[in-house]
Amino acid sequence: MSEFNQPISGNDLARFSGPNTFMRLPQAASLDGLDVAVLGIPMDIGTSWRSGTRFGPKQIRAESAMIRPYNMATGAAPFDSLQIADIGDLAINTFSLADSLRIIRDSYAGILTNDVIPVAMGGDHSITLPILRAIAAKHGPVALVHVDAHADVNDDMFGERETHGTVFRRAYEEGLIQPDRTYQIGIRGTGYAATDFTEAQGWGFRQFPAWDLWHKSLAPLGAEIRREIGDRPVYVTYDIDSLDPAYAPGTGTPEIGGLTTPQALELIHALRGANIVGCDLVEVSPPYDPSGNTALTASNLLYELICVLPGVAAR
Repeated sequence: MSEFNQPISGNDLARFSGPNTFMRLPQAASLDGLDVAVLGIPMDIGTSWRSGTRFGPKQIRAESAMIRPYNMATGAAPFDSLQIADIGDLAINTFSLADSLRIIRDSYAGILTNDVIPVAMGGDHSITLPILRAIAAKHGPVALVHVDAHADVNDDMFGERETHGTVFRRAYEEGLIQPDRTYQIGIRGTGYAATDFTEAQGWGFRQFPAWDLWHKSLAPLGAEIRREIGDRPVYVTYDIDSLDPAYAPGTGTPEIGGLTTPQALELIHALRGANIVGCDLVEVSPPYDPSGNTALTASNLLYELICVLPGVAAR
């Protein structure tokens, strides 16, 4: 019997039953002995358009029941070498964004006292700012791979400086990330001014708009990013709206002309070997996802991210 936690097999218990944990892994009440902690942050009070991401973690977990433990494309076998468990949801304050961001930062500070890699299911993208605050407190400024339709570098939104659209300006201002090792992939859509994207380029951010990536493999880009990051600690934040709405309609701020799911997989596969110290997948909104396809895609991308974490075995 394996010493590592294993997802419940669909051949042992029907996939429509069992625990509502990520991939039907054990739920852990303690971080002791864990290498990877999967957690939900069910929050949507940082959004500016369509709400519903508070239901994201529950739906991602539900759709993850279909995923099997071995990655047939890459040979990765994460459950053979890492102790992984679902640690449940953070108890955010659904009436206060400011307090919720504090709760996330403090919770992550506690999680990171352990030698564990946190993998978060959002929730809207505002969750990434307090996560980066805690990550940087432990690791110093990190490299950042940010896959998104939006640059999220607004100065404020409705006078608020901490929202899902201001995350990476605040992260830059607070020195949480390394600007010359920050990669924004898949950005696109309309803007209020030409500087919506270009200002961040002046800070050192490297941007790869979706229109420059149409009909191309992302394997070379991912390999280039992997080489440039080297062994630096890197955080990966994956907004599901980076994908075209044809693949992921269930999100709060969809933009046409996005990445495809094969491109998403190519990019993640290329990050294997990077010193990933945490990651998240955000902005899944089940009310706009009646087929469940967006959450299914999100759960698979989270699995693929787990497959490229440090220490993952290959078959």
